[in-house]
Amino acid sequence: MTNLILILLGVFAGVALMVALLQRFASPASPERMRQLQRWLVPLVGLMLVLSLVNYYVG
Repeated sequence: MTNLILILLGVFAGVALMVALLQRFASPASPERMRQLQRWLVPLVGLMLVLSLVNYYVG
């Protein structure tokens, strides 16, 4: 149980550090970049769902 708590503490500390650093040093994304990402996001999520269904029924 102690190992689990230490691992969770480490994960949360790492995420908090990443959030703090990204808020300080990351530049905001341009609208053009956001459109490019949005164009690919929906098909990739759909592909992930289809592959998950195939994995569920085959594996």
